[in-house]
Amino acid sequence: MKAPQLAQARALESLVRDVARDTILPRYMKAVRQHKSDGSAFTEVDLAVQKALIARLSEIYEAPVIGEEMSPAQHRERWRNGTEGLWCIDPIDGTTNFANGIPLFAVSVAWMVGGETQFGVVYNPITDEAFYAGLGQGAWLNGTRLPLRKAAKQLAGAVAGIDFKRLPVHLAAALVTHKPFYSQRNFGSSALEWCFVAAGRLDVYIHGGQALWDYAAGRLILAEAGGSSSLLDGKPVHAEPLHKSTVVLAANPQLHAQWLGWLQNHISSGS
Repeated sequence: MKAPQLAQARALESLVRDVARDTILPRYMKAVRQHKSDGSAFTEVDLAVQKALIARLSEIYEAPVIGEEMSPAQHRERWRNGTEGLWCIDPIDGTTNFANGIPLFAVSVAWMVGGETQFGVVYNPITDEAFYAGLGQGAWLNGTRLPLRKAAKQLAGAVAGIDFKRLPVHLAAALVTHKPFYSQRNFGSSALEWCFVAAGRLDVYIHGGQALWDYAAGRLILAEAGGSSSLLDGKPVHAEPLHKSTVVLAANPQLHAQWLGWLQNHISSGS
């Protein structure tokens, strides 16, 4: 019963590659950044990719689609109507990077049933890297099993992905002044950063404002690569389309325990 999920992930990968080739690449370095009412960036390409994906995803499953570039009312309606299964998409995760010509952005698509991702794809069309996973079937990058490398054994040797601007001020300050890791990066595409932890490019990660479409595919890819994720309070990352969460990731459970423990100690103490 599990094998078809990996086959479906590969079919989805091919579909996403087609959409990216036809809809994203011809507009790369040409799109103009705009801003929504909440201040987040979008371009006309985000809308075009969302439309193209919606048109094509029925080739795999005919089901409701939740996309980032939809209204909260549409999110609620489609979530209610998707109890038997739904698609969750981020047409371009890392829109500012895309609009500025920074080659770190991705299309993220996940097939979810009962709030759990069954298979998903995160694809960067500039680097031509497709991360994908099927539930119980492992995680892959262009046909190579993840992770690509072993993670740091201790937090002190870890490379951390951190989005400082979305964290509580005192926690962000503590991460700067008392950093528990070796070095820090921020790539501007949360979907890719989940995959970078899965691949072993990052050892740990924290982001303070993740919506469902940011992690729907990446959460499965990380889990299938042997990584761990949670909310800042240690609870599981749940599928909640209208709620933004602080997520804590690590390349393996042992490193996650160290990372989460440090974060909880410093957010509770305010130091």
